[in-house]
Amino acid sequence: MAKPDDRLLAGVAVVTGAGSGLGRALAQNLAQRGVRVAAFGRRAEPLKQTACGQDGIIPIVCDISDPAALEQAFSETRRLLGPVTLLINNAAVYPRLDVFAESHESFMQTVAINLGGVFGASRHALDDMAQTGFGRILNVASFADIAPLPASSGYSVSKGATRILTRALLADLADRFPDIVISDWLPGMLDTDMGIPEGLKPEEAAKWGADLALWHDPLLTGSVFEMNHELLPPRSLKRRVKDMLLLQRPKPRSL
Repeated sequence: MAKPDDRLLAGVAVVTGAGSGLGRALAQNLAQRGVRVAAFGRRAEPLKQTACGQDGIIPIVCDISDPAALEQAFSETRRLLGPVTLLINNAAVYPRLDVFAESHESFMQTVAINLGGVFGASRHALDDMAQTGFGRILNVASFADIAPLPASSGYSVSKGATRILTRALLADLADRFPDIVISDWLPGMLDTDMGIPEGLKPEEAAKWGADLALWHDPLLTGSVFEMNHELLPPRSLKRRVKDMLLLQRPKPRSL
């Protein structure tokens, strides 16, 4: 793997959902590498715990589903730290509601956080990145939409749509801003409130996530990583036959 980009190490990162779990671990890992981090979260006390004893982490209370709060949080980040060069869209909720327990309001609130928050944070970060033509956005993704579990309608729909949003952003940006690198990362099953007790510790997964977030290579744009390795896109039969004849085989990258 390429070494971390010095411009990102010297820049400003925003990590959403940084009050606990993976978001906290990501914010702390980045700060330990010298990155200045704005840690976004909905509650002040957990954010204080994220920043406790960590130089370079600024806790910023923000509900990313609230457009006004999100705008204020990015303004605060710029005032205290400077323009944003790295964004990790990590914040998400998993209400675990059966369809008969779900309401229109509760479903749309999940979408507002898991999807709307990703777009809103990306849109604000892109205002800074477009000024220099440089930046990095990493979306913490999921394949929950492929085979939804029971009581997961809001989560599955919104997380699946987030992967579509990544591709939609690239359709608008890739040609004009090739040095704004956007990709998806699936951290795997974690031992967090949204995960499973036997899952991977978030601190372990955060090492991969921070490595990937600090890896700036235009060839990473549109890539999907699961845990510490790249998931290659499906290839057509024609492409597979051609690769076989030419003795070529795509090699996934790893962290």
